[in-house]
Amino acid sequence: MKTALTVLFALWAVRASAHSGPPYPVVSNRADGAYVLSVWTDPDATDDRTPAGRFWVTIAPAVKGASLPPATRAQVAIRALDRPGDEGRSTTAAVDGDPSRQFAALLMDHEGRYGVHVAVEGPLGTASVDAEVEATYDLRPSRTMVVVYLMPFVLVGFVWGKLLLKRRRHGTGDRRTSA
Repeated sequence: MKTALTVLFALWAVRASAHSGPPYPVVSNRADGAYVLSVWTDPDATDDRTPAGRFWVTIAPAVKGASLPPATRAQVAIRALDRPGDEGRSTTAAVDGDPSRQFAALLMDHEGRYGVHVAVEGPLGTASVDAEVEATYDLRPSRTMVVVYLMPFVLVGFVWGKLLLKRRRHGTGDRRTSA
């Protein structure tokens, strides 16, 4: 029984840690050249060299009613502002095949301020925007720690359940007799 509960809570912890918080805008509807750009980010820093700094770029033609050519691509570059280091750079990929919504993930290897540069190139010309973000580590506990934190509650519930079953079996519950 204990093993089944432990496995159940471990699986729940895996699912609970899948979300790392909502992205937020760092550039909103900024016109440059033939494009209007918006940039959203979820700048998570990691120690395990995974690219957790996520960037979504929305590209629209500056001319109302015009369509965005499929060959339009953006490139996201980041550099640490609080210490020397290499620039990270990634070409975006269209989200669900839509060239107006693009995504890139970059490595942010420490907490702190990063400069973000987004450059767009396509048949309509070029455009770019700059912003700053503050990278932080994901502050939720790891899956293992969620299991450790929940274990005392599971054990107390297990002991309480056993006590209630024992009382029921031996008839030592609160019985009132009428005289």
